[in-house]
Amino acid sequence: MQIKINREILLKPLTNVSSIVERRHTLPILSNLLLEAKNNNIQLTATDLEMQISLNIESKFSGELSTTISAKKLLDICRSLPEGIDIDMVSNDSRITVKTGKSRFNLQTLPAADYPVMTKAAGSNTNIQISQIALKKLLKQVEFAMAQQDIRYYLNGLLLEVNENKLNVVGTDGHRLSFTSTTLNQSYEKTDVIIPRKTVIELIKLLNDSEEEVLIEINAGQVNFTFSEIRLISKVIDGKFPDYNRVIPVGHQNTFSVNRIDVLTAMQRASILSNEKYRGIRMVLSNNNLKLISTNTEQEEAEEELEIDYAKDGLDIGFNVTYLIDVLNNVSDETINFSFADANSSCLITVPNDESYKYVVMPMRI
Repeated sequence: MQIKINREILLKPLTNVSSIVERRHTLPILSNLLLEAKNNNIQLTATDLEMQISLNIESKFSGELSTTISAKKLLDICRSLPEGIDIDMVSNDSRITVKTGKSRFNLQTLPAADYPVMTKAAGSNTNIQISQIALKKLLKQVEFAMAQQDIRYYLNGLLLEVNENKLNVVGTDGHRLSFTSTTLNQSYEKTDVIIPRKTVIELIKLLNDSEEEVLIEINAGQVNFTFSEIRLISKVIDGKFPDYNRVIPVGHQNTFSVNRIDVLTAMQRASILSNEKYRGIRMVLSNNNLKLISTNTEQEEAEEELEIDYAKDGLDIGFNVTYLIDVLNNVSDETINFSFADANSSCLITVPNDESYKYVVMPMRI
């Protein structure tokens, strides 16, 4: 059994699927990729048992091949070879030989029949379509607010909620919450799933900035994404996501707009002298003035001042500066709106041209 494929045609798909492979796994076969080749089509599949990525590559070759091969080793070999070269893969019993020019690599394989392929969940599901660029934007607007390794496991992912003709995406770690939404071209029954953190990060890597459609299939316990030549199957997090509608404030009266880059760079400078553990910064609002003040345990202090159009109540309110810098780095609008109620309430951050985006940060005592 032999297949011939150009290095460039193989390298990008191989990089895409290999990224989810765990280096050290209790099951040796999970360090491998499933490689299935027939009818001028190569399918590469990788899984970590929670998520699976399959990718099709069209290439002219003869014969059929079905085996599993080390993801890292095959990727390293491909990367190290000269550009534009053709690669021959010849399978023989429990080995595969990768040949090109004067280079040859003999790799061990494991049987394809033993590979734990995830299958699509049976039963009824909600199918929605959205462009790749739109989905990527939604995910990037909220993914930074996800928890990382929270004991409340349902926070270690994003809520994907379909409600009538809206697709809502929400991330929160309990201290801050990011919400975004888009309008779909038809109406659906309300359904929601929590997508694991790792799946979200892979999706952002795999999605292109194109208008090409993504098919999202939401099922009990599973969500599938199909786009380009890629199919991603992911388990979902079983748990109850917090009611985000109760967290997003309405009617905050103390509001001002500010240039995003100006306030971002001022916060980055002020944060240099903030307490390394708590990362606190005070936002002091007075007539047409915003002061950003940070102090640390060495009694050092940083102060930044910005002129703003503000004529409401004076306020002195503390926040974790990292949470503010995160949102300012992840939205691209020139102007940002800040809204407050009082010194003990959350801060609502919005952007002028996008009614659907909301970011909420809880205050902290400084």
